[in-house]
Amino acid sequence: MAGRREMMTGWVVEALHLMGGKGKILDICKKVWELHESDIRNNGDLLFEWQYEIRWAGDILRRQGVLQHADSDSRGVWELT
Repeated sequence: MAGRREMMTGWVVEALHLMGGKGKILDICKKVWELHESDIRNNGDLLFEWQYEIRWAGDILRRQGVLQHADSDSRGVWELT
């Protein structure tokens, strides 16, 4: 499980960099799918769990200080620090 979350944190950061450092979770998921669809499809049950894991990755990245902390004004938007 930890390995998947580490992989996802990298994918989220990669997607956000390509999106200018900020994006809605739905758009981040679309970008991750665009970049890593084959990885997701070919990694066991990840196909069924990847969006759940992305949300955990966001939580991890916030705790690490990589993402801005959530506030009421930017609900659903993730932004790199």
